[in-house]
Formats: sequence, structure tokens, C-alpha cells
Amino acid sequence: MYSQPYLQPYKGKDTRHDCPSCKAKLSFTLYLDGNTHKPIHDNVGKCNRESKCGYHYTPKQFFMDNPSLSRTDEACLVLKPKPIEVPRPIGTIPFRFVQKSASYKSNFVRFLFDNFSDSQIQRVAENYALGATKSKEVIFWQIDIQGKVRTGKIMQYNPATGKRIKHESGAIDWVHNKLKRSGNLPEDFNLQQCFFGEHLLNIYPDKQVAIVESEKSANIASCIVPDMIWLAAGNLNGLSIEKCQALKGREVMLYPDLGAFEKWSLKAVEIHEKCNCKVTVSTLLEDEATDSDRTNGLDIADYIISELKTKKTIPEIQSFFSPTLQSMIEKNKALLVLINGLELEEI
Repeated sequence: MYSQPYLQPYKGKDTRHDCPSCKAKLSFTLYLDGNTHKPIHDNVGKCNRESKCGYHYTPKQFFMDNPSLSRTDEACLVLKPKPIEVPRPIGTIPFRFVQKSASYKSNFVRFLFDNFSDSQIQRVAENYALGATKSKEVIFWQIDIQGKVRTGKIMQYNPATGKRIKHESGAIDWVHNKLKRSGNLPEDFNLQQCFFGEHLLNIYPDKQVAIVESEKSANIASCIVPDMIWLAAGNLNGLSIEKCQALKGREVMLYPDLGAFEKWSLKAVEIHEKCNCKVTVSTLLEDEATDSDRTNGLDIADYIISELKTKKTIPEIQSFFSPTLQSMIEKNKALLVLINGLELEEI
């Protein structure tokens, strides 16, 4: 009667099965082989919940996905169905925890007060919603472009040197882990990180974007060049395409730490192609670094602090370069990252 694959006719509940997609009981109809009248595969079929599920895996699609199989293999085919993962919602943290943590009483902010003006620090602390723990650790909140709180990175700093202090479990703790331990978040909290400072993209839609590796660098650079949005990737590998989806349509400048220039230059090409944004890469540190700087892993924050201490001045916008460049910057602050000393490579 049949020569082509067909949906199994209904002959009681034994001819209906659990859907491999939505898991609904007795809602799945298998495709049978037209010659052997046996199931082609236990995930080749159709869910009858068309509006709520819509799963429909045809024999044609199955054999396209498995080209090494012949039609004669159908009767004896034994394969486990491909698991179909339902996307889990991104975990978010109630904003009240950000508000509760807001404070200038971290050792990191104390370090900033030794190098920048009160107005600079106030602007940065408010923009990035800096928090503090009772132990004077700083909380760098990750708030996405929609204003949703993803997590917070907790770190301790030496207030005199601005260097991170490691403790028994390392140098970093996370707000989402603390909240899970205290029962304020579920154990299956689905963490998906975003850029530190990402929420500023929505607040300042016309500002140019700069990305550095560390949150410390983003804060310090923002004190010096407030006309740009300074984001932090979080670490060397934090410049992911997933995070960069928030950058669509923006002009973006990357400031890689020493040792990261090649990797971030390759990533810049990928970001440009996949995220529809213009990307440039700064060679500042590569050009200015000494052998000692390279040994110590200099980053843009170290460079800025070094220049400020050398010049012993903390202006609202500080030029590290030539008098000519200084004059140009005073007329147009955004030029600080566009001309002369930064030697940008456009992608």
C-alpha cells in the first residue's frame, strides 16, 4: 500500500509517543518506512502541538543530515535522537543589590582619590554604579544594554598602589555566587556575562566606544577621557562575539594590554564582520612600552597613572603626548584617541 515514508496511523496510544522537543506525552507521530513499515528513527516525526511546539522532522531532512545512511539502513537504524536544547533565560540579579552596595568606601576608590579630582571620581562612580563590600572590596557591576544586572565582579585592591590583592580563593569573587550561597539566587542561575559599562551604550547613544581589558582601566580612562564610553571585556578572552552584539552600529576602539595586541587585532576583524560596527585598534602600548613594561604586563591604566605622576597634575583631560597634540585636544577632546600618539589601525 505504501512505498514512500508515511506518518503512522492512529491505532491507540501505543502509536503515539513523547515529543523529543517539547516532551509532551503521547503527542508525537513517527514516520514509518513505506516498505518495512517500521519507524525510520525515533526522532523522525511530527508533534501534534503545532502552535505550542511545531516540531516536524521529516525523513528527507533526516537523510540529508545523515548522508552516509542508505534507505536499506532504515529498518535496522539505531541512533539516539539528537537532544534539542530549549534556550534557558539569562539570569539576572534584582537591581536593589546594586543600590544597596553603592559606596565610595572601597580601597579601589580610595586609590582613585589619590590620583583624580572629586568631580572625576563622582562621575565615574555614578556612571559605573561602583559598589563596595564591608571588607572594602570594590564591586564592578555588569549591567547590560537593557539595564539588566548580570552579575558583579568583587575584587580587593591595595589603596596605595592600585594593585589587586589576592586572597585564599584567588583575586576575584562574584556577586551571583555569593547570592547563590545565601539562597537569594537559584543554583541553576544562568550566568551570561556582558561588558562592564555596557549599560552606558543606551545612556550615551552618540558617544564613541573604547574597550579595554580590565574594569580598573575602564574607570581610570573614563576619568581622563569622559567623552568616550569605556567598556571592559573583563579579561584577555572576554572580547567575545556574544558580548559584541551590543556594539552594532557603533564606532569602537580597542586598547589591548601588552601581549594581547595580536589576539585582539584578529578579533577586531571578526567583530567588524559579525557585529556591523567600525573597529580600530590602538598601538599605543606597543609603541611606548619599554622592556620592563613588557615584563610587568603594562596596561593602559598603568600608563595613565605613570604619566599623571610624572607630570604631577590631574586635569580633567590629560594629554600624555606632544604640545601640538595637547593644543588639538583642548579644541576637540575626542581627538585624544584619534590622532598622533595613539596611531590607530583601522579595520
